Amino acid sequence: MSLNVENDSKVQSKSMKLSIRNFAHLEKVDISFGDLTVLVGPQGAGKSLALQWLKAAMDGRQLVDALKAAGHPTERPNVLVDLIFGAGMAPAWREGQTEVKLDRKKISPKNLSRVGDGTERLFFVPAHRSMLISDGWASPFQKLTSETPAVARIFSQNLFDQFSGKNAGALFPVEKRLKKEIREKIDEAVFHGGTVGIEEDAQHARRLRLVHGSMHLPFMTWTAGQREFTPLLLGLYHLLPSTNKRKREGTDWVVLEEPEMGLHPQAVTAVMLLVLDLLWRGYKVVLSSHSPHVLTMLWMMRQLRENNARWQLVCEAFGLASSPAMHRVAEEAIEKEYRAHLLQFNDEGKVVSEDISELDPSSDKESVSGWGGLTEFSSRFGDAVRKAVNEAE
Repeated sequence: MSLNVENDSKVQSKSMKLSIRNFAHLEKVDISFGDLTVLVGPQGAGKSLALQWLKAAMDGRQLVDALKAAGHPTERPNVLVDLIFGAGMAPAWREGQTEVKLDRKKISPKNLSRVGDGTERLFFVPAHRSMLISDGWASPFQKLTSETPAVARIFSQNLFDQFSGKNAGALFPVEKRLKKEIREKIDEAVFHGGTVGIEEDAQHARRLRLVHGSMHLPFMTWTAGQREFTPLLLGLYHLLPSTNKRKREGTDWVVLEEPEMGLHPQAVTAVMLLVLDLLWRGYKVVLSSHSPHVLTMLWMMRQLRENNARWQLVCEAFGLASSPAMHRVAEEAIEKEYRAHLLQFNDEGKVVSEDISELDPSSDKESVSGWGGLTEFSSRFGDAVRKAVNEAE
């Protein structure tokens, strides 16, 4: 019998919970998902591992099928763990101790090939996305070794397919892909009047180019932010149908790892505007982040919801004029459920999770008031200045 995850996304959103016990250094991790869920925590706390398990728990068969198609042996559980999470990860799964569950369904290397129907229900944008583009071109799945986690290999294949498509010339701006207001925010924050497309070089090889006036710039000459943002945006094109449909049929979830990488706060704001558009389209979105800017937006949206705020305040917060398109996005955004979880090391060096969704600055719990440590040093710096001023009087 196929181990299928619940198909009704509305039912999912009320009860979806991922539980991980004793995988690598993840001792006790429980994540309950809202419409937008943000994972925070220090470097190396295992946020990526947790998100990869979410992918495996929804699309296990897709992962196994992709690995088989690339010629990898997937019959042995320890080999499969290495292939999915990256070479060297096999010992992370300890038989008899490790347990992973999505709601009440147990997920293991032994039953991954029976999880889902082989289609993609969760689209995963990995953190090391810019590294997947070599010499201005994305690598296909087969050309990436098992040292690269399977989610990154699948994402790279997605970019490769987009780049190789017959309509792949113009990539940004493209009117039918993004709302006008979002396109303008992205251009203002990231590309500054430039256009992104695919051109042939002197050797007739097709490569990404950023065009500014008479300058046609290859990928490695772009700014770090442009190199990080472009594969993120192109990946999201996969989820933004150019037709009148809101969302891609069959795909209900999106994972964005560290969407703020290399970006100025203005560009992070543009990314979060894209996230609100994904919510309006009907996707559930899960982020991992080290950015206080991301949690500030999350805190704002929770406050607007609790105070039954008018939709225009969302537009004002993002520096947008009120328009019919953004009216729909903003109004729906206020109704969504926003959650945040902290992954942190305990005294034994193991990782446990904590729900910090309240994000209450006045909470007695430092993990909640300090937003999982993202504002800890801002408070300390402020205290140092306050004490210096008082001592100087």
